[in-house]
Amino acid sequence: MEIKILPMQKSDVDSVIKIEEKAYGEHHWSKESFLNELSNDLARYYSVFDENGKLVAYAGCWQILEEVHITNIAVSPDFRRQKIGERLLIHIIDDCYKNKAKYITLEVRVSNLAAINLYKKYGFKSLGVRKGYYQNNNEDALIMWTENIFYDKFKLNYEKLISKGKN
Repeated sequence: MEIKILPMQKSDVDSVIKIEEKAYGEHHWSKESFLNELSNDLARYYSVFDENGKLVAYAGCWQILEEVHITNIAVSPDFRRQKIGERLLIHIIDDCYKNKAKYITLEVRVSNLAAINLYKKYGFKSLGVRKGYYQNNNEDALIMWTENIFYDKFKLNYEKLISKGKN
């Protein structure tokens, strides 16, 4: 599937909210939260468009010094299992290299095995649990981190995954 990943614009937010509602139910971010993030100098948000120009996914992160915290990655249910989430993760990692961020962290639901496996594939390790982190069901979150992405071990695995994906 052909996609475009672009910086999120204010005009994207209504479509982002529709995906957000499907992905997270009633305990999702508000329109105001996304609009605030778009004016936050520490934040980077991305919209993903299919070949027809439909917004099908989004992601966001904050960079604070040498650390990037992924705040969200969500794909519209109709477009899941097409590696769009993985391509967003790659886009974020590439931006980390460009912006000299050394470490990447995130929280993920303990029940979201597909996401956990994706993050592990890209070198994230679970370094703790946030008990009752998710408001809608009090589910725990795994706290996941990468090692320094400039270390050879991480870079070699990343480059191997990227070149494998291009074949």
